[in-house]
Amino acid sequence: MDAQLGEVDLAEHLLVHQSAAVLVEQYPYLANYFEAIRLEVPTGLSVAQLLAEHPEEYFADYGLTKAGFATTLVNFVVKMAEQGPDELAAITELTVLGGRDKSGNSEVAELCVRAGEVTCIVGPTGAGKSRLLEDIEALAQGDTPTQRRVLINRAAPSEEQRFDLGHRLVAQLTQNMNFVIDLPVAEFIALHAASREVPDPEGLATAVIECANTLAGEPLAADTPVTQLSGGQSRALMIADTALVSASPIVLVDEIENAGIDRRKALDVLVGADKIVLMSTHDPILALLGDRRIVIENGGIRAVLETTEAERTNLGFLTQLDAQLSALREAVRRGDRLEGQVVAQVRAGLETDL
Repeated sequence: MDAQLGEVDLAEHLLVHQSAAVLVEQYPYLANYFEAIRLEVPTGLSVAQLLAEHPEEYFADYGLTKAGFATTLVNFVVKMAEQGPDELAAITELTVLGGRDKSGNSEVAELCVRAGEVTCIVGPTGAGKSRLLEDIEALAQGDTPTQRRVLINRAAPSEEQRFDLGHRLVAQLTQNMNFVIDLPVAEFIALHAASREVPDPEGLATAVIECANTLAGEPLAADTPVTQLSGGQSRALMIADTALVSASPIVLVDEIENAGIDRRKALDVLVGADKIVLMSTHDPILALLGDRRIVIENGGIRAVLETTEAERTNLGFLTQLDAQLSALREAVRRGDRLEGQVVAQVRAGLETDL
């Protein structure tokens, strides 16, 4: 679209001189406007020609006028043009400038995390892992107890990025997912997708549910109310939604090991969406799956450990060990006694791995 066109010329260009099909191709969300009043968009006709094929009474049945419908289309295109390039998609780097721990001592001076990387946050309970996540979520600028500063693409965030809900840079997945709206899963996700102005909300909702079912131990159905999902199903759904629908480039995860989902696949989903992922964890497998570990002690960042190749060689053994422990957990869920053949099989598996 020519930015130099005046309002009248722009409206004429969009409504008269351009094919309606091409317009929808350029701005896919416009298809929803036509679908809402059951208008097909044939190739070759302009919006003006398409409207001319229907009497004014047709639009009145939907509480509209032809002029009002045309104005709505033009205003939408103008709004999209004013937004410019996708600001969130351009965010590829997050930097934490160190503050002070609970004793007032300086912590690690600088930490840089990039898109497609997983950074784990480790430390004993109460050490300050959640505080670091909160500082990042708030895009802190020295105005929290730790005095940390968070940079986006090496620059301080704007006021809009920090406080405007329309510029949410950070998505947070907590241990407890509580829904305040009682909709079927498919409708809930489609509503979120439509708010992001994606061209096919229902199709994307189907993809999100399919993705979630690769993560959850118990599959979820499209018609299940979100308030009836189990904890594991809720977390799986929100991880899939964050990866496939959410525009937020930064994802904070709080102890994913307690979610009842496939941890490795969950990380693959988030990293595959090219998100910046930070995750607090006590799980050694997750810690080694990450690119680095932030060690928290006494409320401050004591060290940043890059995962070494020597550590990764132990990942296979730890994964096997976890599989054996999972077998015991499943036995408990079935009501089996942990004796005799059940324990013998697990012991044999451990001895083989060792």
